[in-house]
Amino acid sequence: SNLENTLRGAAMKDKKTVIITAVNSAWTREGSVVDLFLESFRSGIETKALLNHLVVVCLDRSAYDRCLEIHRHCYALTTAGVDFSGEKPFMSADYLKMMWRRNEFLIDVLELGHHFVFSDADVVWLRNPFPRFFAEDEGDDIQFSCEKCNYNSTDRRNSPNAGFKYVRSNHKTIEFYRFWFEAHHLFPGERLQKVLWRIKFDPIVDRLGLRMRFLDTRYFDGLCEPNSDMDSAVTMHAICCFGAESKIGAMKMVIDDWKRYKTKNSS
Repeated sequence: SNLENTLRGAAMKDKKTVIITAVNSAWTREGSVVDLFLESFRSGIETKALLNHLVVVCLDRSAYDRCLEIHRHCYALTTAGVDFSGEKPFMSADYLKMMWRRNEFLIDVLELGHHFVFSDADVVWLRNPFPRFFAEDEGDDIQFSCEKCNYNSTDRRNSPNAGFKYVRSNHKTIEFYRFWFEAHHLFPGERLQKVLWRIKFDPIVDRLGLRMRFLDTRYFDGLCEPNSDMDSAVTMHAICCFGAESKIGAMKMVIDDWKRYKTKNSS
């Protein structure tokens, strides 16, 4: 399939792991969120090569056309009868539809046997995250970044952020993602993350033997209440900025700070 070919073309040495983001045309206009997202990879430490493994999932035609101009691995995810092109205000009906469609798509990725790092496009990548993930031999299935963390990486009372996670493909994660998708019918009008906060305590997690880990905000941080500094930060997520303009301003600020930090430390 087209998706299979795209994933295979972007996979890392293990032939399985890919990095995925998803955007619509509001985030792919020139100078917008996706340009800054890609720039962060180019200016990060050991992140530039990761662009070879990044699949940009495009939720409408003009996002796809722009992606083809600026990136190597683009995938068009169109949804019959739905127009995802304009800016979708946070929590609007179209915003929720778009987020759930994106999550449903990730089931397909897992079913094709691919592990993935999913990153919202408003995450600034400063360093290669793989050394900061928990090692494969620890048997973790899903690793979530957090809005708030209590420094106990296995405690489900942490507040996971659905916009940055590392997921390994296996029967447990496939079942969990299906359950997560179906659960949005139980909680109509709830966003992805709120539903995740509800279902992380569901008996299905233990029944599947699913191992969740919660990543330390000292490394995987948000811009609201930053807990990291430039010496340790791996990613910075513009989670508390609403609307493309606000996110662009925040991302530019982080990238500029980062470039100054790198210059100072190389001199």
